[in-house]
Amino acid sequence: MEYIYAALLLHRAGKPIDEENVTKVLDAAGIQTDPSRVKALVAALSEVDIDEAIKSAPTVLAAAPAAMSTEAAPVAEEKKEEEKKEEEEKKEEEALEGLGALFG
Repeated sequence: MEYIYAALLLHRAGKPIDEENVTKVLDAAGIQTDPSRVKALVAALSEVDIDEAIKSAPTVLAAAPAAMSTEAAPVAEEKKEEEKKEEEEKKEEEALEGLGALFG
């Protein structure tokens, strides 16, 4: 995955995605490079229009975690409120049981 990130970083910076540049980026990040993997990546990306690939990438997957977190927030709040109510009811029952012991 780091190799892909290096290529995307180079693309974003407007630098050529070649073996030397990918290796430099990975070395700068402290990642030990495998020259055969770098060569394979550069060869595979030579025929790819990265901008087009980014545009056509499924955005549903990127948006899903954000949507899930916004939907989960109200559910979590409702759950907390229910737990609070149950806790208060339990305290009231315990208090009433204590009063019953005084008269019982």
